[in-house]
Parts: sequence; C-alpha cells; structure tokens
Amino acid sequence: MNLSKKEIKLVSSLQQKKYRQKYKLFVAEGVKVVKELLDSSFVLHQLYLTDDIFLTITESKRKQITEVDLKKISQLKTPNKVVGLFQIPEPLSVLEEGLTLALDDINDPGNLGTIIRLCDWFGVDQLVCSKDTVDCFNQKVVQATMGSLARVRISYVDLLPYLKKATRPIFIADMDGDNLYKTSLPAQAVLVMGNEANGISSEISNLKNTCISIPRFGNLQQTESLNVATATAIILSEFKRV
Repeated sequence: MNLSKKEIKLVSSLQQKKYRQKYKLFVAEGVKVVKELLDSSFVLHQLYLTDDIFLTITESKRKQITEVDLKKISQLKTPNKVVGLFQIPEPLSVLEEGLTLALDDINDPGNLGTIIRLCDWFGVDQLVCSKDTVDCFNQKVVQATMGSLARVRISYVDLLPYLKKATRPIFIADMDGDNLYKTSLPAQAVLVMGNEANGISSEISNLKNTCISIPRFGNLQQTESLNVATATAIILSEFKRV
C-alpha cells in the first residue's frame, strides 16, 4: 500500500517537539528499537513496514509499504524495515529513593540517548532532566537509546527547586571537585551532570552538596574534559561498585 500525503506529513512533523506535543506521538525506527518498544508499556499508534515482521500486531496498526515510501518517512541514512509511531505517555511522578541521575541542560540528543542507555545498564531507575534538556522523544534520542527508553523512568522538572527539596545527598560532577575514587558514595543519592559546554549552572553549584571529579592520569594533563556521557558512565560505575 502506498503512503498518503497525510501520513507522510504526520511522520515528518514529529521531528519537531511542538508537533510531538500536539499529537502526543513520537517516532522510532529499526527492528531492534521498535521491538523493544512493542515489548514495553508504550502504546503503539501505527507501524509502517517493508517486510513481513511483527505479524502478531493487529492488522489495523500495521501497514505494508514500499522501500521508496519508507525512505520518505525515515530519518536514517539506511532505513531499516520499519518505522513505528508510539504514544507519548503521561508524565510520571518522580521517585525519591535509590540513586537518581539529574541532568542540567544536556543539549545533544546522542548524549542523552547514551545516558538513558547507561541508566538502563547500571540499574538507575530514575532520570530527572531540567526543562531545557533535549526532549527524550526526539527521534535522535530514541534511536540512541537502542530501546532503553522503555526501561528508564524519565521526568522533566524545574531542576533547582527539585534539588533544593532533595532529602538525599547531592553529588555534582565538577572539574574542580573531590577525587571520585577517594569519595564515599552512598546508595541513596542524587548525581547531577552538567551541560556539555558550560557544565553545572551557578545556581545549582551554589547548593550545599559534594562536588566530585574524575582525575586525569595522563602525563601531560592537557585533556580539557570528558564527554558528558563518558563521564556519566565512569561515575555511575563507581556508585554501583560493590
């Protein structure tokens, strides 16, 4: 079956946050990502497929299309058999237990997607994002999560008031902080990672907290900083060390 102009327009419009919010839909591509979302609590709106896959999905929500039509709605250089539209769920309440990761204005979709995967890998159930952090339903974020979006609880909040009310100790990643490897890290805590270019905002830095840093071991000590996703992986690994 051929795609209609209306369908192409809808899928294309979801590249923009305002239309994702308007229609309460987001796009996922590729067999692995779509399968992960289908196996989760996310609600399917529509699948567009070029192959006989996901045959257990009701026919009203599956539409067989051509490779040519798939390219019209795909954002991938090499489209991978399926584009899925899923409903954006209602916001969830924020958990106030365990280890929470908080993001202060992360801008890069790839970084956010990788960080969501890291939360999934390290068993961090709650990810709290400032309202200026990139939308987790941005298609580039969805693709970068490789399905982990389905297993991490993500909330967008006014970050400063949230942190002011926190009852757990707050740890802020900062280049001038205490040595990560010499710091006692509790199981109940909030870890704050900052913006790619500017780090942690001054308002959050001024909160009563513990600043931690990853020491440099290179002989020349000339590396300016680590990518925020890389730094997050290292710090989460230390928090989860038995």
